[in-house]
Amino acid sequence: MLKHRWIASVLSLLLAGSALADEAFRIAVIDPNRIVEESPQYEAARNLLSAEAQEREAELTSQQEDIARLETRLERDGALMRADEATRLRNDIRARERRLRYAQEELQADFALRQSDLRTKLVQQVEEVVEQVAKDKGFDLILSEGVVYSSPRADISDEVIGRLKEVFEKR
Repeated sequence: MLKHRWIASVLSLLLAGSALADEAFRIAVIDPNRIVEESPQYEAARNLLSAEAQEREAELTSQQEDIARLETRLERDGALMRADEATRLRNDIRARERRLRYAQEELQADFALRQSDLRTKLVQQVEEVVEQVAKDKGFDLILSEGVVYSSPRADISDEVIGRLKEVFEKR
């Protein structure tokens, strides 16, 4: 509630100052979620993460299959094995399961870190493009989240997405 009061106060001051200066005060709105989801940078980052994860997930799947084969062998032949041989096989299965759990946790942590890095870069790029659009189009204020209403005329998300596409194609 305090945040909304603060925004309303700032807008009131800006609009009053603008009226005193006898200049038009230009405000625009963006939808940050839409901008991110429709940007080619987001699609490229998602594809990169997916490709990176698939290779490691295939390795983990192979390890799971190896463990399943050893468990099947233990169930099938365990009663016929010497005691020390069955114990070695059980220990091997437990060790492989621990390594697999560790590898899965490591994959999840690496994936989360990589995802965070890519998102941070994308957010920074979106902010730069929004600032560039604001300067090019002469906007004094651009609002994003927390907007209760805006007319479609005030939404410049399409412009920002278009610029992001241009930036993506130039690289």
